[in-house]
Amino acid sequence: MMGEYPAEFPTDRLYARNHMWAAPLAGSSYRFGFAAYAVRLLQDVYFLDWDIPAGTSIAEKQEIGQIESQKAEASLYAPHAGTLLEFNQVLLKDPSAINTDKYGDGWLFELEGETTQLLSPEQYLEHLEAVWEVTQRTIKGQMNQ
Repeated sequence: MMGEYPAEFPTDRLYARNHMWAAPLAGSSYRFGFAAYAVRLLQDVYFLDWDIPAGTSIAEKQEIGQIESQKAEASLYAPHAGTLLEFNQVLLKDPSAINTDKYGDGWLFELEGETTQLLSPEQYLEHLEAVWEVTQRTIKGQMNQ
């Protein structure tokens, strides 16, 4: 639960500390998207842009793009080092799938590389519990603006 709202977390994938999910593809490739936690905080994403082209080698925590929503403007960072294989081009024209189908058509990008720093669903829930108090203050601050 995120307050009074349920948050979905499929158990067939891994999670990053920056609140992205990672679904395995072939080999060491993963498809990434925003977890319910991030979508709830962002609310209504209306703009998405990428700073680098597909095929680029990236470092963990490297800035790779920007996102704008009803609640925030933020940079997007790589959840781990690797090679960026593909971006979800459909989202550049209409990012609404991030809100409506976050674990399906709302995927962001595909990345190949070492994923040892990604979390199991259980580890991710523990991480969420650890950051929830700060999140509540953030949400309350947004509501008081």
